[in-house]
Amino acid sequence: MENKKPIQSHRDLEVYQTAFDAAMEIFELSKKFPMEERYSLTDQIRRCSRSVCANLGEAWRKRRYEAAFVAKLNDCEAEAAETQIWIEFAVKCKYLEVEVGRQLYRTYDLILGKLVKMIANPSPWLMPKARKE
Repeated sequence: MENKKPIQSHRDLEVYQTAFDAAMEIFELSKKFPMEERYSLTDQIRRCSRSVCANLGEAWRKRRYEAAFVAKLNDCEAEAAETQIWIEFAVKCKYLEVEVGRQLYRTYDLILGKLVKMIANPSPWLMPKARKE
């Protein structure tokens, strides 16, 4: 069995690393989108893909409180789902090749799966309760 190092920040989370890499891939691919899409599809797909990561960072800092942590994870889930929709538009508009779009979409399915598991069982991620003295 692989000896994993302890998670000390949101950057250590596998879901964060996957989302960050996917957002960077989207950034690179979207550089080739048409100029007329700069303030619409290009901006939207970049923002929501980055927002998955930003919300994960915020969720990590809120893990003292289960409800706040889960709420931020729900925001991550919504942003990941929105990213999938923009990927679909990019493919339909022929800005992304079908296979590239499928691969990105599958990556976001993996991200969504990890987020849903964290939302369904947040306790391993929460900070221990502060002791009352």
